[in-house]
Amino acid sequence: MYTAKQTAGETNDGMHVVVYNKRLRCGYTTGTCAAAASKMAATILLGGEEKDSIEIVTPKGTVLSLKIEDVRISDDYVTCAVRKDGGDDIDSTHGMLICSTISKRSDGKMIVEGGGGIGRVTKKGLDQPVGNAAINRVPRSMILEALEDVCESFLFKGGLTAVISAPDGAAISKRTFNERLGIMGGISILGTTGIVEPMSEAALIDTIKTELNMKKASGDENVLVVPGNYGKDFSEGMELDGDMAVKCSNFIGDTIDHAAELGFSGFLLVGNLGKMVKLAGGIMNTHSRWADCRMEILSANSIRVGADAVTAKRVMSCISTDDALDMLSEACVMEGTMREIMKKIAFHLNHRSGGRMQAECIVFSSKYGKLGETPGAGELLEKIKKQVL
Repeated sequence: MYTAKQTAGETNDGMHVVVYNKRLRCGYTTGTCAAAASKMAATILLGGEEKDSIEIVTPKGTVLSLKIEDVRISDDYVTCAVRKDGGDDIDSTHGMLICSTISKRSDGKMIVEGGGGIGRVTKKGLDQPVGNAAINRVPRSMILEALEDVCESFLFKGGLTAVISAPDGAAISKRTFNERLGIMGGISILGTTGIVEPMSEAALIDTIKTELNMKKASGDENVLVVPGNYGKDFSEGMELDGDMAVKCSNFIGDTIDHAAELGFSGFLLVGNLGKMVKLAGGIMNTHSRWADCRMEILSANSIRVGADAVTAKRVMSCISTDDALDMLSEACVMEGTMREIMKKIAFHLNHRSGGRMQAECIVFSSKYGKLGETPGAGELLEKIKKQVL
């Protein structure tokens, strides 16, 4: 949560959040940059007022004063730019210029369009329809609101066109997930609050939701999900295209929730024991800062299938799940332990999905290979294979 709210009298450095006991500086989104650049360009076009900075209110209610760069003025249009600042959450777009070119229209309409360096949507399920510039709904609203405010202040009754561009957008987009998401040729203009919060889990979850939306919009009834590259690589060994998988990182519960909400019939999770064992304890965010309990879960379930106290104690002292599997294998209880683990994973997946879809899991180890699967995983796997034929 915010520990300080910036107002017009403060500098942009006044915004910060505290994340895991660290004070981190916030930044502002490409959407905020586009809206601020549009507001300044419209102000110059309609009123001839050129300033070094412009104030803009974000959807979060924060008032920012942003520096204006690269002003170009002609008889027909004005272009201004704002430099993206990611705060302490530096990403691929940090430091790049977001430009807006404003021109008058005779039809009274307010139009927002994408220019050079802004991607185009080529797949269904994204924020914008296929063919549109990748300028999301909230940034579009911010830009239009800024233009309307300027028109009102200068009593201008005509229309305006805002063409948003990014000089380095095509090159920088290669470092993003845009092409994977079906956004081609440039960056996206994004943001729901206008503010970039460092280490934002919400932003990661939004990316996962976007991928799920696209899968559903393309007609997929079943979805393959992996936490990361280990799961992707293992799925390729099962004759699946790893690139078709949605990467959920640690946010397994949130991914299940959204997949169920979208109405998927089947949800197949393929992951390494190091993360998946936590599901057996009902832990749906597998990051270590939220919970660990890997060895406790393995140890307790090994006792259920006959492991003695010495084995359980040895498991509890392990650092990695592969080391723990070594202990369980030596005691001849690894297979039995994994059967118990898979039963509990099946229970918690079904509980989280609320029975709204079939939720299955395949668990593997980098050392021992496939360790187990929930009862319907094999059948769902075959459905997913046929789905991509």
